Amino acid sequence: MASRSRPKVLLVCHNHPAIRPGGAEGYAMALYEAIRADAEFEPLLVGRAEREMSDARRDSESGRLTAANDDPNQFLYYTDTAQWDWFYGRSNDRAALTRSFRDFLLAQRPDVVHFQHTVFLGYDMVRITRNTLPDVPIVYMLHDYLPICQRSGQMVRTKNNALCQEESPRRCHECFPQFSPQTFFMRKRFIQSHLSQVDLFVAPSDYVRERYVDWGIPSEKIMVEPYARVPVPAPADPGEDRPRNRFAFFGQFTPYKGADVLLGAMAKLGPDFEGHLWIHGANLETQSDEFKAQFEGLLNETRATVTFAGPYDHDRELAQLMARTDWVIVPSIWWETGPLVVLEAFQHGRPVICSDIGGMSEKVADGVSGLHFRRGDSDSLAEVMRRAVETPFLWKELRDGIPPVYDIADNSALMTRVYERLIAARRLMQSDPAGGRVLQDA
Repeated sequence: MASRSRPKVLLVCHNHPAIRPGGAEGYAMALYEAIRADAEFEPLLVGRAEREMSDARRDSESGRLTAANDDPNQFLYYTDTAQWDWFYGRSNDRAALTRSFRDFLLAQRPDVVHFQHTVFLGYDMVRITRNTLPDVPIVYMLHDYLPICQRSGQMVRTKNNALCQEESPRRCHECFPQFSPQTFFMRKRFIQSHLSQVDLFVAPSDYVRERYVDWGIPSEKIMVEPYARVPVPAPADPGEDRPRNRFAFFGQFTPYKGADVLLGAMAKLGPDFEGHLWIHGANLETQSDEFKAQFEGLLNETRATVTFAGPYDHDRELAQLMARTDWVIVPSIWWETGPLVVLEAFQHGRPVICSDIGGMSEKVADGVSGLHFRRGDSDSLAEVMRRAVETPFLWKELRDGIPPVYDIADNSALMTRVYERLIAARRLMQSDPAGGRVLQDA
């Protein structure tokens, strides 16, 4: 077989960014573009898409993987979410999916496979990769805690929304009594069995790494690499000396993202509060009737000081919306692994007010680049927002303390070195099985 000029890296994502944008999806696309620009590796991108049952082509195995757009290296992988088993993280259509993905791997022959996420794809896709390409290194991103936690990977208890830092069959059964402790034991063993085929895991923060080490992944197999962003033009000089009293929320309207905590704080501040909040986001319609009723009630109560702006076009509108904002608020009640909205706020020179836990508090230094409040506590958030408005020069001081945002080009360059090291380690294992241990240092 003729040698290729460049090695290939295959990025696998649970959604294609052009169809369903999101944090992990956006990072996957940014990394793909940066690797392509760097030219050391040839990148391939496979993004899952919902199976279109009306299209006859999807009824054949050959139609499961198709071109995503005019880029010959981007592909859509069609699956049916109705076949998805949330408990075990696998598709009930496994046999057909494994055949099509295996054939794709054999056709493309990537030198590295980098899984960004496996929801709606399945943990067993990792084992398929290992069985099909036994000498190819596998990298796996830890974007959330889904392998650990049945509650959408949030590590938040179901009965009282208390934070959870450890799993066990008994504790998980307490949150989901319909599943026995024995079943949770089997779930963990099933997931760990497939993930044992991974050469290297990438965690976006030290906290994420610690949780996965506690869960059972060997510490030497997890490297910490923060999220990176595509650079944006430097934010404009804030110019005029005026009250810094414009707040904004960017994100999903879910109980975990804490928009209801934020609205509760605005309700406590009352109609005479000398500040205004804009709420930007989507997916309220997909939430429970109870959550929607509470959310809409709080909106009615705070209409004097809150504008519900709704969805926005991230690529075209974010810069303009950030320019109209003084403070970005991230009130999540779950740990967050390294919320990209924090990095976006920093790129645009906006201090962040966030919950005092997990990936948020790790990224936002309290009193340096933003302010912390007690997680899930509307009174605490209201107090911090009042302080933000009423303290002279605080906004400028925190703005000056914002750290530089990690450039995706630097992230790509590091990941390229990681890929090369993993390829070399796999080759060494072929000749000396004791010599291919994965090292953490890039």
